[in-house]
This record gives sequence, C-alpha cells and structure tokens, in this order.
Amino acid sequence: MKSLRKRESEMQAVKAEQAKILKLPSTVLGLDVSADASHLYAACMDGGVYQVDAKSGDSTPLYKHESFASGVHVLPQSTTLISAGYDGAVIWYDLAAKKSIRTVPAHQFWSWQSALSADGKLFASVTGQYRAGGIKYEPAPETEPSVKVLDSESGKTIHEFSHVPSVQAVAFSPDGQYLAAGNLMGETRVWELSTGKQVAAWTTPGFTSWGIIKAHCYQGGIYSLAFSPDSESILACGIGPMRDPNAGNGRQTWQRFAWKQKGAPKTAEIREGDAGGGHPESLAFHLSKEFFVMAGRLAQGKWNTGFFDDKTGALVHSFDTKARLTKARFNADGTQLFLAGGTGQPKAKDGNYPSFGRVFVYNIAW
Repeated sequence: MKSLRKRESEMQAVKAEQAKILKLPSTVLGLDVSADASHLYAACMDGGVYQVDAKSGDSTPLYKHESFASGVHVLPQSTTLISAGYDGAVIWYDLAAKKSIRTVPAHQFWSWQSALSADGKLFASVTGQYRAGGIKYEPAPETEPSVKVLDSESGKTIHEFSHVPSVQAVAFSPDGQYLAAGNLMGETRVWELSTGKQVAAWTTPGFTSWGIIKAHCYQGGIYSLAFSPDSESILACGIGPMRDPNAGNGRQTWQRFAWKQKGAPKTAEIREGDAGGGHPESLAFHLSKEFFVMAGRLAQGKWNTGFFDDKTGALVHSFDTKARLTKARFNADGTQLFLAGGTGQPKAKDGNYPSFGRVFVYNIAW
C-alpha cells in the first residue's frame, strides 16, 4: 500500500495546460459537451442556449429562455438538448431539426440547477425562493415541490420531492439509483429513484452564513453536489461562513459524506492550508477516479480551480482563470477540462456590450 506522502507526490504529476479561451455574449451558467467534444452547448445569462464549435470557437444561438438559462444537457446518442432556466421552464430542442420540440413549465420560480442521469433517461431540476419564515429568519416552507424529476423522452413528471428552499444543487448517482439535492441551509437529502423514498438527510453548517454586515439574512449554501464514482459518498461544495456575505469573501470549501451510513458522517473536507477566500460553484470527478476538480470565483485566495486527490483530499494542482467559473466538465476520455463562466459585465460601447461569457479549455495529463 502506498504511503500518503508517496501518493501525494505522484499526484503532483497531474497537469492542466490552457489550450484556448472561447467567448460568448454573456456569462455561461450551464455547459455540456458532445460525445466527441467537437461541440459545446452553453446556457447563458442572456437567456440564450448556444452551440459552440470547440475548435474554432464560433457560437450559434439556438433558442432562448425568457430569463437566464441556467443549465443545458445533451441526451446521449441523440440530437436532443434539454435546458432549464430562471423562467422555470424546461425546453427540449432537436439539433437536427433545428427547432424546439417541447416546453414544460416545471417551476413557478427559478430552476437553480439541473442534472441528467448517466443513461440520459431522467432529468432533474431544483428550485425555491428563500423567504424568511419567522423571527429567526429561517426559510419559509416551500410553495411548490423544490425537486422535480422528469422523463427525458416524454417530459412527464416522474417524481416531485419536498425540500427546504432555496434548493441550489442537484446530482444523480453514477449508477442512476439515487438523486441528491442540497439547499441554502446546508441540508442535503437523497432519494431512491425506483421507489421515490427519501433514504438520507443531513445538515452541515459549513456552507451557510448569516449576514451581520449590510444584509441580515442567510446566504451561501451548497452550490454543487457530486456522488463519488462508486456512488458510496457525496461531495458538496460552496462558500464557507463569513461575516459579510455580500463581499463574497468566504472560505473555499468542500466536504465529503458517507451518506449510506447512519447520520451521513463527514469523512473528509478541504485542508486548512489549501483553502483561500472564494466561492466554489462546481464539482467534477475525473474518469480515472483518482482526482476531482472544484471551480468557482476568487476573493482573497490564490486559485479558483483546484484539483484534489480523491483518496487523500490533498490539493495537487491549481490555477486562477481571472474569471467567475460556474461549471466544470471533462470530455469523455478525460483529456480535456472545460470551465464555463464569465468576466465582469462590461460597459456598453456604441450601444453594444462586448462579449463577457467565457469557456476555458484545458488539456489534462495525469
């Protein structure tokens, strides 16, 4: 068995070399990659869903949501896209026919985040508006189901699950048996999809802040969830506790939970020396199962993209893209990493806004 020091030394061989930067009209909130990585699909702040040529960087607008487009997913072995947005709608689009084929009004409020099961059969979306429910500013009960699971072929609702709003993160297990969702208050719930039964629930205070400066309310929460490749544990990431949530200067944070065990004990978290100031928004496991990536936006830290050894939790590689990152995606063979996001919105020039959406493309070696 390798010693901890030897393993961490070997993991230092993970390298990420920037290959190109692709520009889009506005910040990219959701991203997916075609099976051959020739095209990217971007859900953007301007409501548009774009097809991007990964080689040339040319982008083509396909269709629009009535508000921010927050997520987009390519159905495997298909020409169909599914997207969700802050208009609460889920839209199906046929790439071959070049037309929208279905719109489902899934939520009365925003779709914060969405996910597609590995086999492409199920689509999940989470929603909810944080409103004070009492004198302690605890969240008011949901006014609609916070978690919805739809059949990706028909658009039919399969499950409606209750949670505490706002629910900002959702993930399917790799084996397709479970769905997890995390909220503003640091609570994660897991459901068995074959039965619709809730099988786990726990709360961690590590992702939620009470604003004592400027804004007296809860802010932060769990922004991304990812099951481990064997589906036995769940990673959560977000922004750690801070005195001034509006400043966005909390601690870069991830935690791991053995969710199948009683009480879902926390088994690992980011090391003290590895974390800086910032707001992680996305997690992605590499197909090698040896490491995962956490990406987001930077405050007073040194990096906004970190690579972590899956066994030890050590930070083994990092860099700063100088932009907010909202989504991290690897291509099918793990040789490329796509980081979606945007720079600060610029001022208009001659009535037009310069493009401030970004997709950073990195070549990965390990």
